[in-house]
Amino acid sequence: MAISLKVLAPNQNVYEGEAEEVILPSTTGQIGVLPGHISLVTAIDIGVLRLRMNSQWKSIALMGGFAEIESDEVIVLVNNAEIGSDINVQDAEKDLTEAKLVPQKVTSGNFNFASSKFFVLPSSCQ
Repeated sequence: MAISLKVLAPNQNVYEGEAEEVILPSTTGQIGVLPGHISLVTAIDIGVLRLRMNSQWKSIALMGGFAEIESDEVIVLVNNAEIGSDINVQDAEKDLTEAKLVPQKVTSGNFNFASSKFFVLPSSCQ
């Protein structure tokens, strides 16, 4: 018996398929989902969704949202997501380095908001 899994972001259908097991990064901790799981709705944290199919694990990076579990179906609605195997490690490391510099650039007044691909929270600039 398998679980139907859909991961949806505003601009794309990230994943649609079956899984034997799903592990969700909820805001209260990880939730493991197997066939026959009780129905629930949960907030999803920034983290990694893991799914197992045919004894192989796949990862999907999630950027927060919500998940609904109902009748062996898991629907995950997120702000953004990317399948782990599609992530370019060099680009991700470069983006991380640039993101870490954002608070310094904002406080020094040397940051161009219009051209930035990073979302800045006001609390990170204090």
